[in-house]
Amino acid sequence: MEKEKKENREANVTFAIPNEVAVVANTLEKKGFEAYLIGGCVRDMILGRKPKDWDITTNANPDQIIASFPNTFYENEYGTVGVVNEEASDETLKVVEVTPYRLEEKYSDNRRPDKVIFSGKIDDDLKRRDFTINAIALKITDKSDKKGLYKAIIIDLFTGIKDLKTGVIKAVGEPTERFGEDALRILRAVRIATELGFSIEKETESSIGMTAELLKKIAPERIRDEFVRILMSDNPMTGLNLCRKLGLIKYIVPELETAIGVDQNQAHSYDVWEHILRSVQHAAEKKWSNDVRLATLFHDIGKPVTREWSKEKNDWTFHGHDLAGSRITTKAMARLRFSKKEIEKTVKLVRWHMFFSDTEQITLSAVRRIVNRVGPENIWDLMKVRMCDRIGTGRPKESPYRLRKYQSMIEEVMRDPISVSMLAIDGAEIMKVTGLSPGPKIGYILNAMLEEVFEDPKQNTSENLNKMAMMLAKMTDTDLKKAGESAKENREKKEQKEIDAIRKKYWVQ
Repeated sequence: MEKEKKENREANVTFAIPNEVAVVANTLEKKGFEAYLIGGCVRDMILGRKPKDWDITTNANPDQIIASFPNTFYENEYGTVGVVNEEASDETLKVVEVTPYRLEEKYSDNRRPDKVIFSGKIDDDLKRRDFTINAIALKITDKSDKKGLYKAIIIDLFTGIKDLKTGVIKAVGEPTERFGEDALRILRAVRIATELGFSIEKETESSIGMTAELLKKIAPERIRDEFVRILMSDNPMTGLNLCRKLGLIKYIVPELETAIGVDQNQAHSYDVWEHILRSVQHAAEKKWSNDVRLATLFHDIGKPVTREWSKEKNDWTFHGHDLAGSRITTKAMARLRFSKKEIEKTVKLVRWHMFFSDTEQITLSAVRRIVNRVGPENIWDLMKVRMCDRIGTGRPKESPYRLRKYQSMIEEVMRDPISVSMLAIDGAEIMKVTGLSPGPKIGYILNAMLEEVFEDPKQNTSENLNKMAMMLAKMTDTDLKKAGESAKENREKKEQKEIDAIRKKYWVQ
């Protein structure tokens, strides 16, 4: 590759560069140093995408970088200094990372260099980069005539721009050497290809297959972060299939490998592996959260270990796969160092994703139980997982009648409770305040007070209700019964209107 290296410079190219970034580069240059935008931010600008972070490389050393800015931090072994701008409105601009040109010597653990040497040449820094599309440097030369635009020179030593145009991920130099330096680059190649919709160059792809085992040396949390970015891309199905093709699944979530080629029952058009991938892809198309995508990824992971042939049904069964899947999910996510909170939520969604049953037999009490099991804060994510599950079977409709009916029932039970239990006073307090004995009259008073509170929630205080109880207690039993029953009847009519509106919303009875 070094023999093929040919410097490519494009002058007076114009880019929209945030002022906060341009100021950092210009400050270094005014102090006599070189400064280039580098890495993913340059790649993304060339592709017309918004950069997620901003990196600058320079021939200044860390001490010189720190001395050039009023607010910095330096907490690593590789010379990277964070230049802080707390006033930046965009989170991506609050820290601009500035790193000296550097050379790296030997990677004994396939994770980090044994020694870092600061260099005075941009070429040295570019040739240590992972992929050609990340080895493009951009030097700001001047402001453009148009606001927010800057003229720049691009330095491309390794055909990065060409590879961006053709949509190819290619290692800088010898691929096996690059992956041996930092084995996480193996997974990063797949992640970037997935995010950008690129292919991986033949020699680079071959080297991934040969060096995949090096992922064993990478910290689980680093693997997790790359894997989550694949899941959160627009095309996780493509990324997961690429991981399978290159033999990477066994180093990420080996439990998923057991799903490959596992046929399902007649309700499904695909084997377990493809069903899972299609389900996750639907979550991506809906732009649903990482929580939903993780739960969808793991929802049927218990099927391979629970599959049995039923002579009675003449088909496969997967009894208890939801429970088995929740246990497998717990171990897999703990191994990848997901947070306790993430694990707990995902496991709940996996455990209860089979809540679905015949709408003719579903009761509101059953719906309340499932809401209680997963938590009100998680119930709608559970519904999303169920929708993904259905699409993954190969069925065209996302919300058939049964699913819409369940949504309606969930919304019904999730309403604020309209009952005497919501009052700031109970029957015992009424008897204490009024001196009344236990009996129907206490219930009539509670219902009458509830009607007042329903109309004016500000009345729901102990002080107000105590006064109201004293007044109502003076009424005759007949009048109080009539008032209480009338209040209850009015409330039930209002409740029914709310329920009818909810059912109309979901087109169910």
